[in-house]
Amino acid sequence: MAFKIGLLGLGTVGTGTVAILQDPVGRSPLLKEIEIYRVGVRSLDKPRAITLPPEVITTDLDSIVTDPEISIIVELIGGLEPARSLILKAIAHKKHIVTANKAVIARYGHEIYTAANQAGVYVLLEAAVGGGIPIIKPLKQSLGGNRVQSIIGIVNGTTNYILSRMTAEGAEFEMVLAEAQQLGYAEADPSADVDGLDAADKIAILASLGFGGRVKREDVYCEGIRPVSAVDIAYADKLGFVIKLLAIAEGQQGEESDHLQLRVHPTLVSKTHPLANINGVYNGILVTGDPLGQVMFYGRGAGAGPTASAVVSDMVNIVGILSSSDENPALDPLLSCTHQHYCQMIPMEELCTRFYARFLCQDVPGVVGHLGMSFGNHGVSLESVVQIGFQENTAEIVVVTHDVREGNFRAALAEIEALPAIKAIPSVLRVL
Repeated sequence: MAFKIGLLGLGTVGTGTVAILQDPVGRSPLLKEIEIYRVGVRSLDKPRAITLPPEVITTDLDSIVTDPEISIIVELIGGLEPARSLILKAIAHKKHIVTANKAVIARYGHEIYTAANQAGVYVLLEAAVGGGIPIIKPLKQSLGGNRVQSIIGIVNGTTNYILSRMTAEGAEFEMVLAEAQQLGYAEADPSADVDGLDAADKIAILASLGFGGRVKREDVYCEGIRPVSAVDIAYADKLGFVIKLLAIAEGQQGEESDHLQLRVHPTLVSKTHPLANINGVYNGILVTGDPLGQVMFYGRGAGAGPTASAVVSDMVNIVGILSSSDENPALDPLLSCTHQHYCQMIPMEELCTRFYARFLCQDVPGVVGHLGMSFGNHGVSLESVVQIGFQENTAEIVVVTHDVREGNFRAALAEIEALPAIKAIPSVLRVL
């Protein structure tokens, strides 16, 4: 029995998906049961890297999601609309969904999953986070016996490439970004990547799965990498750190397991940490659970091959279930989504972490003492204070704190900013 799919989008990932389906030798035997029935594109005239019969390709995407012959809709057009509307219409017509669209799931997952559960269909999204890295199914299945404590990841290849280049070459952000755009690693408008928005979408999805509750995307605290300078990367290196853009989900210890803190921001990571050596366009996701401890998922986080690999794996999962089930089977709870409540968010002010801060000060006696006094007034304990050097009568001082409540640290910074000897605080970064 052939299962007919409707593919929405024939860009990089769509082309990679078709290439896998057209070359099933040596892959799962279930691929031979999948038929590319219809493919929706924006333009019929665009040159394609793969060959499909002309009658398969159409610009009428609505006709695909409502076609009674199609069992599975594969949504690879990205963005919020028309992706959301097409997914919901497909679900209303009893189609199973495979998607790589982290933005639409992060923002409209509640609506989409509610509709899917009512319709009795699956929505699978392995390709939405980490490209070809298997992380969605492990969180839902393999790690199901664990109480997840944290999910910490480098989940955006563009920013990791930029920071890796800055670290290796001592280059500034704008120069490396321009080169990344020329190489195709960064979009013409890089905001989603460099401002942390893409990573925030992904950690919202991972947190929802790992901690078993719904997450509102707007609750994810988000900072990007634009403020990170070559100077900070050099100082971090001297202190034994590298700087990475991390997406972090942490559960509060104790009975209230659905109290979470979700955040994306550049972070100083010890060179001995498992994530410190994830470089270039690669992704790495570190999951800590009880009783497992730590497990890390590593691989290519984007691109035609890796992402298409995850798309096809979801298709194979659905086909496998449909091939072996009754005509109207109940949804497999290991693949469906059954979240019933929203997780409670812990405010950033309550975060307890270490900080790195760089100060530009007037070269006057006692400035380090004034810094220490202001920090002490707010209960901030300093792990190290280093006066790096002088530039035109301006002293550059770098401090690293012990663990401190973020609200206390910010209050101390506000007091320090008002000191006459302080010219600027160019950098404030968290330390893992």
